[in-house]
Amino acid sequence: MGLFDALDPELENAIHIAVKYLGYRPRSEQEVTGHLAKKQIEEKIIVTVIDLLKRYDYINDEIFAELFIENRKRRNPKSKFALGYELKQKGVCSGIREKLLADYNDAAMAKKALRAKMDQWEHFDLEIQKKKAMNFLRYRGFGYEACMTAWDDCAAARGYDQH
Repeated sequence: MGLFDALDPELENAIHIAVKYLGYRPRSEQEVTGHLAKKQIEEKIIVTVIDLLKRYDYINDEIFAELFIENRKRRNPKSKFALGYELKQKGVCSGIREKLLADYNDAAMAKKALRAKMDQWEHFDLEIQKKKAMNFLRYRGFGYEACMTAWDDCAAARGYDQH
C-alpha cells in the first residue's frame, strides 16, 4: 500500500504539483502556498499539503533561507539589507532572517561582488571605473562604507594609484 493509495484525488494532485515545484529548487512555505493557489487548489487542501510537506521537511523556511543566503554569497553577493528584504518577500519570518544574517559581512561581500566585475571595466579610465563600481554596489544594497572599502581594496589589488 503506497502513500497516495487512500488519498482524495484533489489532494493527491496538489501534492504532485507542490513536489514538482519543489523539485526545481528549495522554496519557502509562502512560495509553495502561492504556487498552489495559482493552480486553483482549494485553501483547505493547500493547508493539508503544506502541513504534510513540512512534516517530511520538504518545506523548511530556515533551511530554505540558509541555502538562499549561501547561493547569493557564491553567485550574486548582495548587502545584508537586500538579502533580508528578499527573504521577507519570500515569506521568511524576521526571527529566521535576523538569526541567519547576524554575522553577514557587507564589506566582504561587496569586495567579492566587485572583484568579479572589475575585469569588465579595465578599458575605462579610473574615475569611470570607480563610478561604475559604486553604482554596481549601491544597486545591490551596499552602503557607502562597504562600497568605499571594496573599491579601495580592489583598486589597490590592481595597483591603481588613487591619489
